[in-house]
Amino acid sequence: MKLRVASISCLALVLSLAAFAQDFSLDIAKPKPLTVQIVSEQSVIAPGKPFRVALRLEHAEHWHTYGKKVTGDSGKPTVILWTLPDGWKAEDQPWPSTKEVKSTGGTTTQGYDGVVYLPVLLTPPAGLAAGSTVKLDAKLDGLVCNIGTCLRVEQQVTLELKVGAAPVADAKNADAFKALDETLKKNGNVETPRNGSIAYYLLLAFLGGMILNIMPCVFPVLAIKLTSVISQAHDDRRKLMLHGVTYTLGVLVSLLILASVLLALRAAGNSLGWGFQLQSPWFTYAVVLVMVVFGLNMAGLFEIGTSVIGAGGELTAKSGLMGSFFSGLFATVVATPCTAPLLANALPVALALPAAGALGFFTVIGLGLAAPYLLLTLNPALLKKLPRPGAWMESFKQAMSFPMLAAAAYFAWALMGLISEESQRDLLIGLVVIAMALWIYGRWCVISKPALVRRWSFIATAVVLMLGLWLSFPRYDDLWKKWSPDLVKILLNEKKPVYVDFTARWCGTCQFNHHVYSNKSLRDEIKKRGIVMLKADWTAYDPVITKTLQDEFQEQAVPVNVLYIPGREKGLVLPKLLTVDNVKAAFAELDKGK
Repeated sequence: MKLRVASISCLALVLSLAAFAQDFSLDIAKPKPLTVQIVSEQSVIAPGKPFRVALRLEHAEHWHTYGKKVTGDSGKPTVILWTLPDGWKAEDQPWPSTKEVKSTGGTTTQGYDGVVYLPVLLTPPAGLAAGSTVKLDAKLDGLVCNIGTCLRVEQQVTLELKVGAAPVADAKNADAFKALDETLKKNGNVETPRNGSIAYYLLLAFLGGMILNIMPCVFPVLAIKLTSVISQAHDDRRKLMLHGVTYTLGVLVSLLILASVLLALRAAGNSLGWGFQLQSPWFTYAVVLVMVVFGLNMAGLFEIGTSVIGAGGELTAKSGLMGSFFSGLFATVVATPCTAPLLANALPVALALPAAGALGFFTVIGLGLAAPYLLLTLNPALLKKLPRPGAWMESFKQAMSFPMLAAAAYFAWALMGLISEESQRDLLIGLVVIAMALWIYGRWCVISKPALVRRWSFIATAVVLMLGLWLSFPRYDDLWKKWSPDLVKILLNEKKPVYVDFTARWCGTCQFNHHVYSNKSLRDEIKKRGIVMLKADWTAYDPVITKTLQDEFQEQAVPVNVLYIPGREKGLVLPKLLTVDNVKAAFAELDKGK
């Protein structure tokens, strides 16, 4: 949801709360929607001794915030940023489970209400001087909502604690942290290395890494390397050993880079987990592209390097080793969302260790991931049992393209959760256009074609490829909120103009109209005028939308775009086909008032 600009007047906020109070018989003199403070399980802390603190959130009646993740179409994850003195360490702790709460427009969502404690484990440096005091700062970033409105929360809170020779428990917060202990047990928190066996967790890490090879995310990449091993199984063993070692090196380099970045960001106070890179739409988009290109190549749509066949055996050998290294890199990247069951227990232990120990854990995971391929290339007895290369390998390679494309579809689905609805549509269309570009390349940019044909075909490939990339590039749009008749009434009572887009995914005209909203000048005007943009999605049958279209607008189909102006009895219906100009003309009616 849009960040409210600082220029919104106090009067508008009072009117908003007054409308809410009228609907729910609340007294607007009650406490503010959310009160935040830091509490500690110890009133006196000791040097080098870990202890827990928590952000205590107290919600006013009918108000709620969200958890670390948001379900559904609206909301904003709650984020806590800790600012700690030098040498301190912060470790994430499980938060209490969210529950179903009433949200904007009469919908329900998962969130927190009442009083809730959001904990973190802090470890002060061993050299902390007894008798001194320390100051801990935290910033809460999120939304607090009721069924009528949402308010952005950016609140800074501070706690000062005394340092002593031994820790002293804070009796007034004992019950709260005892309840958090129950949450840890309920969520299946693993033993920390301080209480468990390091060797046991290292074994889980290695076996978990091996199991990743048969997970849906990794298996297609391993299939590529298996094809390579079979084709070279009866060649020089030294060459095969180099491929195995290079693949392993790629796995370890990629895994240690990801782990190092994650540990550095967590040490800086960011709440991140394993697989954090796939929370970036641009990174996930790159993974989707690579898997689509690989899959289409394996299916035989085009061949990489067909125009440079015969360039030399030395170059081919270098390319092969680089291919093995890249396969190791890529296997690690796509393995992160497919955490094997054994890794589910090992990863929390690894992330709880100091940096050097954690990187050692991830090295063991990487060795487990690379082990099947490495052992195969290093073991002559196993290589002798592999079938000889033949025509069957082409069929095998093409068959393996389907798991690769299925993995691409899975990552595309994950990407759809990070981008806007229109960008989801453009992603799918853009991937088809990219496939067309690769088809042009594979059909006409080959050595058997005349030079002129290859030249023009290469230009056509580049143009179509650029179009596909432009279409499929991920975009996020937080312009829209979910429509409901009650929400329209609430917003109009607050004297806010409301724009409603009655639309459906299967409506071609609707999709054409949506490109209007990407116009920067139009978006600036929406922001300037404070227009609340609501989307009424009629993709699936909705009796409320159907009744509204028929009774209020005498319409039987979409698109229908309406601007509601506070003080006017009826909404202003826009033309069926939208342009930037006719939408701006409708917005100009706001200047005329009633």
